[in-house]
Amino acid sequence: MCLAIPVKVVEVGAGDTAIVDLSGVKKEISLALLSDVQVGDYVILHVGYALSKLDPEEAAKTLALFAELNATDAAEAAAAS
Repeated sequence: MCLAIPVKVVEVGAGDTAIVDLSGVKKEISLALLSDVQVGDYVILHVGYALSKLDPEEAAKTLALFAELNATDAAEAAAAS
């Protein structure tokens, strides 16, 4: 199964690279498949590559769903122990 996730660009680096933030985790990614990415943009990230830009509202909705899933998993794990 493959998973692509929305991330926020916090720094555009040299060449085709950028630093993105995913829930406080910063990671260097490749922008080789996109053009005109700016700080503050949201992109879909898959295996280290930005695949497309994403509307900030859609990114917020998707990230909220991931947070909800994470909270549910944590609650279930706590209940099981």
